[in-house]
Amino acid sequence: MRPTPKLSERTSTIRSPSTEILILNRQKKYSVRADSIRKMAEEVLAHFKLGHRSLSLVLVGRNRIRTLNTRYRGISQSTDVLSFGDCGIPGHLGDIVISLPNADHNARVEQHSLQKEIGWLILHGILHLAGYDHERDRGEMSRLERRLRNMSCFK
Repeated sequence: MRPTPKLSERTSTIRSPSTEILILNRQKKYSVRADSIRKMAEEVLAHFKLGHRSLSLVLVGRNRIRTLNTRYRGISQSTDVLSFGDCGIPGHLGDIVISLPNADHNARVEQHSLQKEIGWLILHGILHLAGYDHERDRGEMSRLERRLRNMSCFK
């Protein structure tokens, strides 16, 4: 039996027939499974039938995500996930930045694994990249997100 690959390298590109997922690990404290991240992102992308797209997932610490949140949203505090779409690159859906310390905190509160929480944050980010906005849509995104959390890749 082959050991599960761990994402401890700084960059990992995973290609499948329909997507290219670039994973940038910009933190050192947490080890995550690249194959699991790929599977979760691919399954969510397939659900939305977004076609052949590339996606970047960036894993960071609290300070980096706070800096990004301040710069792009004007909110000077840490958050768990940020999404950046419409970068002008044809075929690129966007970038999702995930704070692993915040994801770990969420996982402990919800009493599930860090890997599952990362998956839920990928889902949340892809929903934003697909055009959903929980701050303006009267609960539509939140309802869809709760339903999609039952996808098999999050089990």
